[in-house]
Amino acid sequence: MGKAERLLTPRFLLVVLAGLSYFTALGMLLPVVPLYVRDELGSGDAGVGVAVGALFVGAVLLRPYTGRLGDRMGRRVLIIGGALVVAASVAATGVVASLPYLVVVRLVGGLGEAAFFVGAATMITDLAPESRRGEALSYWSVAIYGGLAFGPALGETVLGDDRFLAVWLVATALLATAAGLGLGTVEVSRPEGPPAAGPLWNRAALPPGLVLFLGLLSLAAFSTLVRLYAGELGMDGAEPVFLLYGGLVLCVRIVGARLPDMLGARRAGTAALSAAGAGMLLTAAWARPTGLFVGTALFAAGMSLLYPALLLLALSRAPDAERASVVGTFSSFFDLSQGVGALLLGGVADLAGYRGAFATAAAAALVGIAVLRGGVDRRAPRVGDATMRVR
Repeated sequence: MGKAERLLTPRFLLVVLAGLSYFTALGMLLPVVPLYVRDELGSGDAGVGVAVGALFVGAVLLRPYTGRLGDRMGRRVLIIGGALVVAASVAATGVVASLPYLVVVRLVGGLGEAAFFVGAATMITDLAPESRRGEALSYWSVAIYGGLAFGPALGETVLGDDRFLAVWLVATALLATAAGLGLGTVEVSRPEGPPAAGPLWNRAALPPGLVLFLGLLSLAAFSTLVRLYAGELGMDGAEPVFLLYGGLVLCVRIVGARLPDMLGARRAGTAALSAAGAGMLLTAAWARPTGLFVGTALFAAGMSLLYPALLLLALSRAPDAERASVVGTFSSFFDLSQGVGALLLGGVADLAGYRGAFATAAAAALVGIAVLRGGVDRRAPRVGDATMRVR
């Protein structure tokens, strides 16, 4: 393969490492924040949903603006500034003593989350040859989902017997490391002139984003509730579940990195939604530790393909000058799914238990399949599925 087709360059790997450090920090907080809200702040499952979702709600508010900013000022400033803002918000978590203040702190953190995510994900696509963009997104998503998978196990280990302060400090250090790695990144030349003016929400990203939202409700259920559900099943923590999830995600993402390019977004997305939904349904139906492990394995297989396939689809529908805008709009649905999902599924768990929340997530994945299959022009080219539209 010629030099022009090289993907795994030092510049590319630096962005991936920054993302891995960043998302490991966020992953550490996933099982710890619910425990902190319930045990230290005295709130129920609905309060857990509000606290977890606040970070992602804050990110949704700013994500489209950061996309515009990234197209005009570059990606590097978003990577560095975003990681520092989230680091400050996590450090402040250790001094709040009530749920409302915690929500405010996490809303502010969401603003930084929006900036980092858009800057890093867009730089990844800048550095990738067009013919290998789906593969690049698979490797980038190793950082996202690997961090969100292994981070919880690290968080629970650091937490031990209620060492919440230690968790905030270690997570803050990882976020500062991500910002430091961001200092070493280099901008890629982009098309001359400002991107064309248009709607704040890039239209090319809306249909794939809707499908992503529906599919990632399962991730919201898994991230927010599995630690609590494991306790209900009599398990001593959820570290093995998170490690299983993380290991499978890494295996599929690395070994099958080219699957989105080979299968096309619609086929890869359908397979991902099917596996994720089946995993959630099995977890809900088989209320035993074995059911949780088997359901997690299926769920991990689905999560491995969903994000890169659908982002590849979104990017294929817009000019390169709008790349950060597309990433900003598309990734808003990631945050929306985690924010709304945490609120929605926390409420469902209050009313119908954790199994009811997992079943609800499975139903959302089924709806996502219907939208993806019914909203894609079957005559479209297989690679990129560039003419996806809502009928």
